[in-house]
Amino acid sequence: MPRRALILVEGASNGPLYVQAAHRLGLHPITLSADPAQYDYVAAEGAEAIRVDTTDLEALISECSRLRSTYDIAGITSAQEAFCATVGKLCQHFDLPGPNPASIKRCCDKFTQRQLLAAANVPVPAYHVAASATDVESAAAEIGLPVIVKPAVGIGSSGVRLCSTVEELAAHATYLLGGTRITQSPPKILIEEFAQGRYYNVDTMGHEVIGVGTAEFDCPPHFVFREVTFPAPLGKGEHERIADVSLSCLQALGLGWGPANIELRWTKRGPVVIEVNPRLGAGPQLIHLAYGIDLVTEHIKLATGGKCDLLKKRSHTAAWRYLLPDLDGTLDWIEGDTQAAAVPGIAEVKLNAQPKKPIIRKGDSQDCIGYVIAASPCPAHTAAILQRAVDLISWSVTPFATPGK
Repeated sequence: MPRRALILVEGASNGPLYVQAAHRLGLHPITLSADPAQYDYVAAEGAEAIRVDTTDLEALISECSRLRSTYDIAGITSAQEAFCATVGKLCQHFDLPGPNPASIKRCCDKFTQRQLLAAANVPVPAYHVAASATDVESAAAEIGLPVIVKPAVGIGSSGVRLCSTVEELAAHATYLLGGTRITQSPPKILIEEFAQGRYYNVDTMGHEVIGVGTAEFDCPPHFVFREVTFPAPLGKGEHERIADVSLSCLQALGLGWGPANIELRWTKRGPVVIEVNPRLGAGPQLIHLAYGIDLVTEHIKLATGGKCDLLKKRSHTAAWRYLLPDLDGTLDWIEGDTQAAAVPGIAEVKLNAQPKKPIIRKGDSQDCIGYVIAASPCPAHTAAILQRAVDLISWSVTPFATPGK
């Protein structure tokens, strides 16, 4: 009998979790990637990777067909949003469970997503799409400064900026519409009202809300996560309103198979949807620690024709602190991770940066040089554990030399 395999199209920050979960389920994970070397966890986890052009659907179909001569392909999925629509097409071709590729494609275009949500009376910020600097100025004038300016297609807060002045608006619009930014996305950007209020993120699986988390950001004008807590401290009424809006998003966008993550803010008019992502959120570890639900495993079960177990097994509070440098330069050293990991209640400590490597902040998720995750039955205790561990980690950055000095 051929070995059952799980095909993973590219990887991402959650890539190792998918490989580990596949192994636990008795599956052989095979990553298809344009550059397999970028995923160091593949070899570390004893998995397999194959080089293939993952932007070429026919090449992926050909490779999967070749693999079927050796393996029983149980499912195809991806941890990376940019490839979720491709996964949907592959699943349709091989008659495997998967998401609707048309729905995923509509969702990944933030302008189209906004249109569909607004048409369904889902509360969203005021917005306009722009393809030129003149369009940007007109849109901002109509909405009123400050505004959020971001690419219509993108992930990880890349290119997202709060613009408070006409000068900031012009500079960032030039950057996104051509300038110094290199992107495969069309030069189309969104200008949105800055919805002010507490930030929440909602994780769903199928048509079920799993839970609601909250997060704090680092310094504006960028939107880089500093700390995420799950679950968010919400009253019953607030939780129900957020859950209802989230389910309305799934219906409006034609989602409802597999995972999704909805970002919103609680404003003066209640919950306002910032973005819907047709994938798992950035930290499924928090849900696992808080509720005992492993969403990665449940997603793989779904992708391989099984049923999800979304029953909550405990009620803890988990928190994730990102380690963020406050200047650009060369990382001299970073230490304390071993001591931090030894603190009772710490679930994970990871350092992403290596000494003697340059640090160039871009105002997105790639700025993070490490993280710490804590969990306990008590919210206050979790916060104290997390801070104790973070205080044990330190680093030094030497600023880049200023020309002429």
